[in-house]
Amino acid sequence: MTGSDAGIIVAVDVSSEQEALALAARLDGAADLLKVGLQLFTAEGPGVVRRLADAGTAVFLDLKYHDIPNTVAGAVTEGCRSGAAIINLHASGGPAMMEAAARAALRFHEETGRPQPLVAAVTVLTSLDREALERVGVRRPVEEQVVGLALLARDCGLGGVVASPMEVAAIKAACGPEFKVITPGVRPAWSVAGDQRRFTTPAQAVALGSDYLVIGRPITGADDPPAALQRVREEIAGRA
Repeated sequence: MTGSDAGIIVAVDVSSEQEALALAARLDGAADLLKVGLQLFTAEGPGVVRRLADAGTAVFLDLKYHDIPNTVAGAVTEGCRSGAAIINLHASGGPAMMEAAARAALRFHEETGRPQPLVAAVTVLTSLDREALERVGVRRPVEEQVVGLALLARDCGLGGVVASPMEVAAIKAACGPEFKVITPGVRPAWSVAGDQRRFTTPAQAVALGSDYLVIGRPITGADDPPAALQRVREEIAGRA
């Protein structure tokens, strides 16, 4: 997906399967994917991914794997079995880890005939800025670090990355238009920034070339989540 066809991923940052399934039912397919992250997965385990997938909901399994290659390969295989459509890991885990993850996803597809999930590498968290990176020993400017990790992920066989909208254009220029970019750090013009440091509006992210927009609290925290999601789509279309 690119341009106006960018997918919207709703972050389901809740603590119970009941809440997650209720939100999925309320959205009733209006979101392109639902994101199961650390909070929900820690509370409920892989079963919630399976049940969402079995109900026809595409799931982005956002666990940001970062471990030795064999461990991450095993985790990616289990993520595939759970029915996740997108799985991510940290690019900073290195080339051997990313290559092992890519092989695991491909092997799952070849052995089962089931769809091969998109495996994407997290570049630099949107909560980090130049100062924060320097404190953990990264001396390169943020964009240079992001693009460098994106190129490494592509060369390791991954299909995309997770990055701030601010780096999308540079990633596409370096890695090609088919390389997917998932962008958190997206806040509708009518919402607050929260804990994000590098963010844009949905319309800006789409204009920059984002393939998927991750939006959480502005939708899930709204009194009417489907209406909030529709408002995001209207903002992207220029009708808000």
